[in-house]
Amino acid sequence: MLGEYRISGRRASDIAASVELGVASGDLAPCHVLPPMRELAATLGVNPNTVAAAYRTLRERGVIETAGRRGSRVRPRPASTARGSLRVEAPPGVRDLGDGNPDPALLPDLAPALAVAAQAYGREPALYGDAAVLPRFAELARAGLDADGVPAGPVAVASGSLDAIERVLVAHLRPGDAVAVEDPGWGALLDLVPALGMRVVPVALDGEGPLPEEVRRALRAGARALVVTDRAQNPTGATVTAGRADALRSVLAEYPAVLLIEDDHGHAIVDLPVHPLAGVTERWAFVRSASKAYGPDLRVAVLTGDGLTVDRVTGRQRLGPGWVSGLLQRTVAHLWETGAVDTTAVDRSYGARRDALVRALGERGIAAYGRTGMNVWVPVSDETGAVARLLHAGWVVAPGARFRMTSPQGIRLTVSSLSTADIEPLADAVAAAAPAARPVSHG
Repeated sequence: MLGEYRISGRRASDIAASVELGVASGDLAPCHVLPPMRELAATLGVNPNTVAAAYRTLRERGVIETAGRRGSRVRPRPASTARGSLRVEAPPGVRDLGDGNPDPALLPDLAPALAVAAQAYGREPALYGDAAVLPRFAELARAGLDADGVPAGPVAVASGSLDAIERVLVAHLRPGDAVAVEDPGWGALLDLVPALGMRVVPVALDGEGPLPEEVRRALRAGARALVVTDRAQNPTGATVTAGRADALRSVLAEYPAVLLIEDDHGHAIVDLPVHPLAGVTERWAFVRSASKAYGPDLRVAVLTGDGLTVDRVTGRQRLGPGWVSGLLQRTVAHLWETGAVDTTAVDRSYGARRDALVRALGERGIAAYGRTGMNVWVPVSDETGAVARLLHAGWVVAPGARFRMTSPQGIRLTVSSLSTADIEPLADAVAAAAPAARPVSHG
């Protein structure tokens, strides 16, 4: 149970802090069971309601979880431990397919755009009190959103998609609220939600996006927000089709008070139309980042949504960082204006490598999924063993634990660094390291 560690405190905040200290020090290891509330209350000489309040605070912070009659325990992976830390470092001579980075050869040369931005800044430097969103940036961003059928709404700018999603969640939700998220899904988002004191509700998906009945189940169970990836879902490559979008809108129409957040992860790297869900619920946000197509260091994401949501986000932003650098906004605007990224060519390049790998794995009896984007998801029966065996064979892949909640085990392979000559050796290595698991449809 607790070993030698003694929880202390007389107030709920002190008791919660004592448990968090034990978790941080390692004295309360993952999965350790905490004392029943009445038992701990008697030990500390406090009212059971005080311990109940402490445990509630710890649950909201993502430190512990409660499993009914089995009591409360430290989460298997506390919220303070980033899923990104569950990665394997590539030793010398080992190929890294687990980092999730785009192919540098497909990223545009930023020098001309940065030079134009610097020249504009020289003529008219940005100063305190200037508009947070440059007019030309907003004009181009809104034109792109209009062309893709995203409902009308004001434009804001955030420092990447995760920053935008965090700001939208905090604008409407509070600790303890439930957020429906794709499973498997983006590991950073699965970290963010509990770090904000909110609860993750997993939603299963296939190659066409979240399953409508799974979304309905999550919303019926009380989820106050739903986060959907429109294209190139990480890690499965799912893309919401027109038919699936219609079905999901029908479900959302039953829950108009739910906050909808769409992450257009595949913008400018996927040559398929986006099918926005926005406009059905009262509160919504649509996010598209420059990172995948233009470079991860361009921490710029476009955010639009209903007027109240965007107003709350920008109001809180003014009290923190204030705005996203105008230099970066000018740079991205120039990239858009000049067509610096050929979306069709980028999509074709990733698609050729992705499809070749999925096909080669299929020929070896291994189910693999990757409809769009730069990742391939492979269900396995033992992801720890598969990762270790692939490392021994000279390949680093991302363990599925970085992306899963309740979904079956798997591994993610990023195809960005693969050449045609790599496909067959890699498929052989995966087949040897990860015997075929029961197929789970993400295709």
